Amino acid sequence: MAGYSRVDASGIARWWRNIDRVTLGCVGILIAFGYILMLAASPAVASRIGASRNMFIFKQVFFLALAGAIVLATSYLSRSGIRKLALIGGILALGATFMTLVHGIEIKGARRWIALPMMSVQPSEFLKPCFAVITGWLLSARRTKVLPGNIAFPGLLLAFGAFALILALLKSQPDIGMLSVITMVFMTQLFVDGLKLYFVGLGVAIMAGAFAMAYVVFPHVQSRVQRFLHPDVGDHYQIDTALRAFGNGGLLGRGPGEGRVKDLLPDAHADFVFAVAGEEYGLLLCCGIIMIFALIVLRTLLKLTREDDPFVIVSTAGLITGFGLQAFVNMGSTLHLIPTKGMTLPFISYGGSSAISVALTIGMVLALTRHKVGRSDVGRYRDVSYNDQSVLERNAQ
Repeated sequence: MAGYSRVDASGIARWWRNIDRVTLGCVGILIAFGYILMLAASPAVASRIGASRNMFIFKQVFFLALAGAIVLATSYLSRSGIRKLALIGGILALGATFMTLVHGIEIKGARRWIALPMMSVQPSEFLKPCFAVITGWLLSARRTKVLPGNIAFPGLLLAFGAFALILALLKSQPDIGMLSVITMVFMTQLFVDGLKLYFVGLGVAIMAGAFAMAYVVFPHVQSRVQRFLHPDVGDHYQIDTALRAFGNGGLLGRGPGEGRVKDLLPDAHADFVFAVAGEEYGLLLCCGIIMIFALIVLRTLLKLTREDDPFVIVSTAGLITGFGLQAFVNMGSTLHLIPTKGMTLPFISYGGSSAISVALTIGMVLALTRHKVGRSDVGRYRDVSYNDQSVLERNAQ
């Protein structure tokens, strides 16, 4: 693709010139790490449950290939196409999340999954990107749209209504971790949209109160917090094993296939895949993974400083907040920096729903932050012929 001419007016050529290729490359690196670490972690997990050693590998090869295709396909969409995709996807995800309460699979007391022939789907994973884009559209539309009778468009009210509906569904499952991430995404978008600081403080106070209530109401939340705060309370087997794995790995790791944590932890291929990376490949690779996630988040936020479309700014801020929070929660809980929470590491942990929803998130980010060629861009191409210059001007219109 590097050979595309600057006057090539085809859709793919324009997409390649305008896409954020650094972020796209980082996504490719994360997918490559996902393949490598799945080869390291999943055979032992599959053997323990009596399945074929390659079962998780074959599934994840398919999931990550599909995720890569979704990133590329979604990043090709226009901004209006992203809005339509988020609206349709959000309605379907809400309906499917409601269905989990009726026909969902119950695991460890929670109904979050729907059984399909090849995989179990967690519909709430798809609420994150769709809700972020819908909220971005609603918050931006309230400044520009006017209803008949000169009535302002109630975008803020509708956004709070959508959030309340999601809150009720996720509380009923229950999925406090997902609800916390979506709440942080919503608060971030309100702040970026211009919410006054005292309302931000009020929102933080409400979130703290909600967490305290969750601690009282839900026994599993109380158990996780108690185990985090008091090392001598409850079962610390998983987190202690993960921390020992990082210590055994040292700076350069024990080497591919030489780790032991994958033989000991039931979720070594999913929630604790970062520990497998630390033991077999060492501190340097773990720091590299952290830097890649940080680069994607910071680069996206920097691009938003040059953007003037409120819809793009608010939507992308929400999308990248959800992506960064998911990565932080997984790595932070593995390192015992926060209470444990079953959340996957984007593009690296095993999981079909997670891989596809994260791919949708990054595809939307790439589509919304694609450079839009305007008239000022035409003047940059001083070395093209008169006919080529005319082509550029027609394409810019």
